[in-house]
Amino acid sequence: MLEITATCLVLTALLAYVNFRYIGLPITIGVMATALALSLSIVGLHWVGVDFGLHTQLESMLKAIDFSNVLMQGMLSLLLFAGALHINLSELSAYRWQILVLAFFSTLFSTIIIGMAAWYILPIIGIQLPLLYCLLFGALISPTDPIAVMGILKSAGIPKNLGLVISGESLFNDGIGVVIFSILMGVLLVGKVPSFDEGLGLLMREAGGGLLYGLLLGYITFKLLASIDNYQVEVMITLAAVMGGYVVASKLHVSGPLAMVVAGLVVGNHGREFAMSETTRDYVDMFWEMIDDILNAVLFVLIGMEILLIAFSINMVVAAMAMVLLTLIARFLTVWVPVQVFPGYFNLPRGSGVVLTWGGLRGGISVALALSLPSGPEREIVLALTYGIVVSSILIQGLTIGKVASRVVHPSEPASNQP
Repeated sequence: MLEITATCLVLTALLAYVNFRYIGLPITIGVMATALALSLSIVGLHWVGVDFGLHTQLESMLKAIDFSNVLMQGMLSLLLFAGALHINLSELSAYRWQILVLAFFSTLFSTIIIGMAAWYILPIIGIQLPLLYCLLFGALISPTDPIAVMGILKSAGIPKNLGLVISGESLFNDGIGVVIFSILMGVLLVGKVPSFDEGLGLLMREAGGGLLYGLLLGYITFKLLASIDNYQVEVMITLAAVMGGYVVASKLHVSGPLAMVVAGLVVGNHGREFAMSETTRDYVDMFWEMIDDILNAVLFVLIGMEILLIAFSINMVVAAMAMVLLTLIARFLTVWVPVQVFPGYFNLPRGSGVVLTWGGLRGGISVALALSLPSGPEREIVLALTYGIVVSSILIQGLTIGKVASRVVHPSEPASNQP
């Protein structure tokens, strides 16, 4: 495992250097693009017989990495906590209901729309996928991951409230998406559809329990931080709270992702203001910024390399392209429409619906959830479709969202019902 970890870090560092030195893309997009280009080059060399065994070695290394476990049980808790740590809770609370609608209802309806539409469309292309797997695909592809483009959005000069809604939605819909996926996965494994009361109870336990547990974890961490003034120990306390807290969440069967978001908000606001000295705040901020940057870079390199393990056919490529369009339509219906129809409620600048739709990137969590499905031809179909959507959303939407935002958003004008 040490050799695999070292190889991933060395490869990530080299690709990050190449991107910074010669390409100049945002780091997460750049390392994924260079990793994807490297993977395709290796596939091409292997096809003509001159890869010197490199294809086999990398394929063996990737198979040895349990991507789903590494992300869901390792990286995700750290990334969500780091993302929530720097969000202003008072500003976030001003848009709490808007974020709740986008994170919960939009994710739920997007799951249904994508799942039902995929069940109808895929057989036309020649791909058979059971309805339950289509719904699982809808659940895992609905959560957004705009981390890769937040820097671009900031440089595009979008209004602060829109950036806040985008980041808040992303943090919470990851947790909601995992909960919906877990419920559907339980149906798949048990072979029994729960009643409405059972499903609602499970959802409340996972989501509601995760939120309450996150508050408790954040409060305990806050009290520990407030009782001492030593930046080395306080940094270790935050790290222990995340890693240990995530393990406890899984034992309690509550949503770990939602718990990490809430704990990060508590520590990042009350903890930074009332429990940390200025020196400690600087070290905590730098530590978690580095954790966030490094893990995101490693994650996107792994996404770029995963193409070596995915079998694509002509039908699968066509299906993936159709699903890319379908996810955009579902995002449009569940985000743009409510923002446009209820402009006074969302209180966002005109053009925000377009940015929210086009900025709905899919990332590593979708790939990890696809890999967690039971082995079989259905998983391979879902994985190929998911990978195609993730790569296209990051490379196409991620590289153009800045220009889209700068052209369509008008900070001085509120959203309206007019097109």
